[in-house]
Amino acid sequence: MKPTIATVLIAGFVANTVSAHEILSPVDSSKAAAFDITKAGATTDGRLTTFAMELVGTAGSIKPTPVGQLAGAKVESYVWPTSLDPEVVGFDKASGILSLAITAHPDFDDTPLFDEDQDGDPANDGADWHSHWVVLVEDAACGAGLKVRDVSPGVDLLPATAPYLPIALDSPGMSPTLDGRTAKITVPVSDTENVSFDAVTAELQVNEKTEVPLLCVTGVHDVASGNLSLPGRVTAVEP
Repeated sequence: MKPTIATVLIAGFVANTVSAHEILSPVDSSKAAAFDITKAGATTDGRLTTFAMELVGTAGSIKPTPVGQLAGAKVESYVWPTSLDPEVVGFDKASGILSLAITAHPDFDDTPLFDEDQDGDPANDGADWHSHWVVLVEDAACGAGLKVRDVSPGVDLLPATAPYLPIALDSPGMSPTLDGRTAKITVPVSDTENVSFDAVTAELQVNEKTEVPLLCVTGVHDVASGNLSLPGRVTAVEP
């Protein structure tokens, strides 16, 4: 039986045996250039950690088409799955694959504490690119075999800046940079030297019936490693 995307990802997460630092990815003309990864890397100064990926085309130039409601809403994303334990940012320990994401989704706003477009309304910003920590787990009901973990707010641990949706999603307010062919974000997570990571561009979708699984990974545009084995390593730089 051919392994699912989720199975390969989790196998790579557990094995953690490849020693590369940056990840190089071949150009594929069949993919949308804005989501075709050519390189991914991550660095830390001991206090902050920066994740980056380079694309063939302009990062952030393609956003989802609005559907006009939450049910069925689509999400485009630039994602770095990591070997960090979800406990590091405030989720339940060993509850899945902690991933850093830059996302855009015009049909809903899941960053109620932040006003990304600075128009005075913090509740209308979903269409602008913004950051999340998410915990990914397997679910065969999702097209790509992965979902953002379903949770019960008040029962499962969530970070202080989580929007209290019933999924393991945090909205910490770190501003991503999408400049030319590069998508990049810096997060206040320390002691990450040699942490494993990969880079993925993917589409997610809110369940049509707004029931579990609520937020599925429905399609993968590109995987930097080709097999979701998390071969990258965070490297140290001078502060």
